[in-house]
Amino acid sequence: MTQDVEMKEQAAPSNSLPSSSPSTFHHLKEIATLIETGAYAREVRRVLRAIRFTMALRRKLKASVLSAFLNFALTPGSEAHSRLSSFIPKEDEHEMEVDTATSASQAPAKHSLPELEIYCYLLVLIFLIDQKKYDEAKACSSASIVRLKNMNRRTVDVLAARLYFYYSLCYELTGDLDEIRGNLLALHRIATLRRDELGQETLLNLLLRNYLHYNLYDQAEKLRSKAPRFEAHSNQQFCRYLFYLGKIRTIQLEYTDAKECLLQAARKAPVAALGFRVQCNKWAIIVRLLLGEIPERTVFMQKGMGKALRPYFELTNAVRIGDLELFRSVADKFSSTFSSDGTHNLIVRLRHNVIRTGLRNISISYSRISLVDVAKKLRLDSVADAESIVAKAIRDGAIDATLDHANGCMLSKETGDIYSTTEPQMAFNSRIAFCLNMHNEAVRALRFPPNSHKEKESSEKRRERQQQEQELAKHIAEEDDDEF
Repeated sequence: MTQDVEMKEQAAPSNSLPSSSPSTFHHLKEIATLIETGAYAREVRRVLRAIRFTMALRRKLKASVLSAFLNFALTPGSEAHSRLSSFIPKEDEHEMEVDTATSASQAPAKHSLPELEIYCYLLVLIFLIDQKKYDEAKACSSASIVRLKNMNRRTVDVLAARLYFYYSLCYELTGDLDEIRGNLLALHRIATLRRDELGQETLLNLLLRNYLHYNLYDQAEKLRSKAPRFEAHSNQQFCRYLFYLGKIRTIQLEYTDAKECLLQAARKAPVAALGFRVQCNKWAIIVRLLLGEIPERTVFMQKGMGKALRPYFELTNAVRIGDLELFRSVADKFSSTFSSDGTHNLIVRLRHNVIRTGLRNISISYSRISLVDVAKKLRLDSVADAESIVAKAIRDGAIDATLDHANGCMLSKETGDIYSTTEPQMAFNSRIAFCLNMHNEAVRALRFPPNSHKEKESSEKRRERQQQEQELAKHIAEEDDDEF
């Protein structure tokens, strides 16, 4: 399973947080005010903005700052305050920031909002993960999930989605991901009943990741096919969904759909999510090789991906040449890398493509060649294997040749000059017809002013028509007078 679990947020703009106060605690208080405003006004966008600001402050979090913020946001002595304070290590008072020293004199909120309480859980959980205290992080995330099950507020949904993600991340980092599968399914059911679409989206991706981590592809596909579908709310979650779907389609031998999903995930992913885009490109390269395509060199030269994609570049080169021995050496050389990426089983499938490419090159180079020489050139174990492979390639139409079993040789049919046939004329004819049809459709789609197709009237015809209209109007008026 991939190690780059978390897709990094893009850095918040420099003017997103006030520059007049350098204190991290001051910024956290402003974020708390933003969450309170969003909770009272029921504006989810304010809570989203608060999360983005928090990610910008993530590296500046310290135990002393968190302790002061908990005293500010939660009621001291409450259950949530006591539980979260127990996860924060005690530090020397001299290490606390200057601004936090005055925080004790500020009166804490009498009735803390549920949004602020969940935000405090999220803040402490992020701090514990960054400090690599995974056991404490697991306990904190489990307590937050228990608290979330009793809340049904739309402004909490955004914070809950983040807590779900870090809840799964804690257990994945400790290798206990299978323990929370039942809880994730229960949370997904609760989110569906509450119409929490962002929570459903996040939990579906976490469940798919959980199944794929243990190679349970059939169960992952059953869950994906039966889960409710709706418009994506988060671009990051949609990218993850496309990546997991591409992996499922690859294992199911649906390479065309897998290629589209993986390439789309790589294109839609944020620029900052380099690890995620690298994983998408690794799987996309293998899928394209399985389809018989050779990826362009520019794929391996993308910024920041050259070193990570080097094993796949050498593998692509071996497949392109059709050298089975080189393919084996590359597979053995980078076997640990392929195993950690989860692509080792797919590379085993590529062996047949390498043999077929080498056989195609042989059929083009030789009009007649013995099966013994074919086995030597392809570095096969026996002549019988070479004969069966040649027979299958002829049957599939990969090469235009015949097999002489009695003499033990392969006879390649002579490739004629294609320009002496009518195929180029037919190809040009189809292209010209396509262009003409496109032109006709474009003309039919144009809009013209009414009656523009009619010829313009001359001055004499116009005077004659106006005179006739005047006489007709006069005649009608006289008839009306006679009736009265």
